[in-house]
Amino acid sequence: MVVSLTGPAGRFGQAASKSVEMAFRDLNAAAGAAGIAGCQLAVDLRDAQSQGTVAVDQARQLVDLRKTPAIIGGIISSVSIPMVTSVTAPAGVLQISPASSSPTLTRMAAEGQTKGWFFRTITSDALQGTAAAKYALDQGLRNLSVIHVNNDFGVNMLAEFRRTYEALGGKISSVTPYNQSQASYAPEVTRALQGDPPALYLIGYPGDGTTILRTWIQQGGPQRFLLNDGMNSADLIKGVGPQFLNNAFGTSSGTTRTPSTEYFASNYAAMSGGFDANAPAADRAFDAAAILGLAIAKAGRFEAAAIRDAVRDVTKPGGEVVHAGPQGFARALQLIRERKPVRYVGVIGAVDFDRNGDIVGPFRLWRIQNGEVTTTGQMTAEDVQAVQARLPR
Repeated sequence: MVVSLTGPAGRFGQAASKSVEMAFRDLNAAAGAAGIAGCQLAVDLRDAQSQGTVAVDQARQLVDLRKTPAIIGGIISSVSIPMVTSVTAPAGVLQISPASSSPTLTRMAAEGQTKGWFFRTITSDALQGTAAAKYALDQGLRNLSVIHVNNDFGVNMLAEFRRTYEALGGKISSVTPYNQSQASYAPEVTRALQGDPPALYLIGYPGDGTTILRTWIQQGGPQRFLLNDGMNSADLIKGVGPQFLNNAFGTSSGTTRTPSTEYFASNYAAMSGGFDANAPAADRAFDAAAILGLAIAKAGRFEAAAIRDAVRDVTKPGGEVVHAGPQGFARALQLIRERKPVRYVGVIGAVDFDRNGDIVGPFRLWRIQNGEVTTTGQMTAEDVQAVQARLPR
């Protein structure tokens, strides 16, 4: 597992690592002495430090020295992309990300660059940008200044959002990129405030985002915000101050509630060391690990190509539906032993990977009020696609 445990995306990776630990614990308990493909599942956890070069070094160590057949990670797209291009695709190692949402990964897969080795349990920003634009306009946010992290995720998220937002009548008064891990963002905020915009769309991560929002408020910026998926963070709310965020809105990849969702919600906090079940990347990381573990059982051996081919086998429609937790996993392993089809329906709902390793799912609409992130509604994938169908080509 190569995820950001430190740096701007550190809290994502910390929450995700606890989810993987929980999923492997449950799978090992379900397997008993027989194990998964004859062994107990274990994870070698490495810190990408929210940097692509570090992630590549860590992934290469796991592949070259540890001979690992699969890697869970990265968290941010600017980490996952160099991992797949420099390590996993050339080496023929499965990579499954719970949180990298850049449309670049879809394009890379379509062009053959990932060679079929990359999967993700989060929807692409090609859809989320549309959902965010529609939600912003529905909340009366018709004029925005944008500050975005200057990496593949931030650039692509803005592009997808802008295409829909402006086509539907929204106005973007200014766009200001920022680089990660700066001590101060006063120049960027000053630039974004020129022209007195009525609201801010901030695309970034909780660490940097906290500093940017505090600076925006200190400089007298209006307390009306649109935020991306990773910003629905308890740490960000505490760091900025809940009293300043009562008009903050956002979108995230959503879930279709299942018994797996209920199981995760009831059990994750007790073993996570301070994270709750709504922590960004937590639910998707659990499903990534569960799918991987079941794929290893289906493959019957720790061999990358066999595991990759089994990923779709344990999630495709037509098999007996199984859910998360020791009981559900025990049933799944029994079906696999009996050579019967199985379909894992996870914490985020049913997962069906397309030929690019992508999934399609709903989007959660949320806002922050009184220090809590509350769900205000949901947009289905069909809703998003209907909006896109109305846009000029």
